[in-house]
Amino acid sequence: MTGMKILLSFDTEEFDVPKEHGVDFTLEQGMEVSREGTRRILDVLKQNGVKATFFCTGNFARLAPEVMQRIMDEGHEVACHGVDHWQPKETDFVESKQIVEQVTGLKVNGYRQPRMFPVVESEIKRAGYLYNSSLNPAFIPGRYMHLTAPRTPFMKDGVLQIPASVTPLLRFPLFWLSLHNLPEGLYHWLVRRTLKHDGHFVTYFHPWEFYDLKEHPEFKMPFIIKNHSGCQMVQRLDNLIKMLKKQGSTFITYTDFVNCQ
Repeated sequence: MTGMKILLSFDTEEFDVPKEHGVDFTLEQGMEVSREGTRRILDVLKQNGVKATFFCTGNFARLAPEVMQRIMDEGHEVACHGVDHWQPKETDFVESKQIVEQVTGLKVNGYRQPRMFPVVESEIKRAGYLYNSSLNPAFIPGRYMHLTAPRTPFMKDGVLQIPASVTPLLRFPLFWLSLHNLPEGLYHWLVRRTLKHDGHFVTYFHPWEFYDLKEHPEFKMPFIIKNHSGCQMVQRLDNLIKMLKKQGSTFITYTDFVNCQ
């Protein structure tokens, strides 16, 4: 493959952010939000004719088989994102792979840890994954402090590490929160600069961002998460994809990226 490559991904998990803010929130409530958000994402991808990778929790795979089937039917990749997003465990690498492969009937090649927490790469390799995308090499106080980690893909313990994209100099993160809160023109400019520098762009979003969070004050969502959520985020994703296609970029799955290294 030649040209600039876009690795677009979605952490397809049960919505649990309200629990971080003291809200009593059930698994089924979280699944309802994430099912709807994933359908909206799939609509945008289908309209634009692009492929993405969906990192799915075991909970989501088990409880939304019809959405999982649509993801596969429309040509996207399915990867693993732990079992229960709220309570990650050391056994998740193996267990999530078993669950997702059983639901999909496909071999799963990739893993991303919930909340981008660190993983033991040797365990990822032992579980049979080809790549790990659990690193955001940004400087975000209190969340990600990875100023010395590589910005671009690298091998570790026999597994290709695929970090989320950050800007070359200041390591400004270009993940979901940035598209929510920056002016779209500025975000697009930063993405184009990074894409030109690296030759590829790796980013991730969540289904619940595409749900109308502002209509649910009982969720107690912070402004930076609610900002431009729902239909506005659907439009922002659509605009981002169209901008990248106009640049001549190719949207590929993470496994496609691994195979062309």
